[in-house]
Amino acid sequence: MGEKLTESDVKKIQAEIDDRKFNKRPKLIAEVQETRAHGDLSENFEYHEAKRAKNRNDSRIRYLERMLQNATVISDKSEEGTVGMNNTVTLYIPEDDETEKYKITTSIRGNSLENKISIESPLGKAIYGKKVGDTVTVRVNDNYSYDVVIKDIDESTTDEDDQIKSY
Repeated sequence: MGEKLTESDVKKIQAEIDDRKFNKRPKLIAEVQETRAHGDLSENFEYHEAKRAKNRNDSRIRYLERMLQNATVISDKSEEGTVGMNNTVTLYIPEDDETEKYKITTSIRGNSLENKISIESPLGKAIYGKKVGDTVTVRVNDNYSYDVVIKDIDESTTDEDDQIKSY
């Protein structure tokens, strides 16, 4: 079983594949051919860099195509009042006496620096499908867990501005 992706994720990935195949790849191939004509390949930095850029692009295409082949498509719909995909959730963490907001995403769009957490993360797994007022225990590993209280669920957010991860 591969990544869990929404229909929107699949469309974004396919759009990147198409852009890389039909826009970037021809330009990169032309650049490799142009720099190859500059002479001795053993000392031609531009050629080696152009070839490296082309190979990175081709590698990204293969990675994304393999991800789509092995993906499980999930719904981005959720019951009203429950934590679901693309919801922004306000959590109270009693251990730290802090309140934080997180957006629930798929792992391909997760970005902890932007408070976008994946449904595959310990916190995402723990709160997914829960309701406002629920106290949930988040298991980080066998030795550590903590509680969070779901204070609010904003169901109005979308994934339009979310970017898929690069590597």
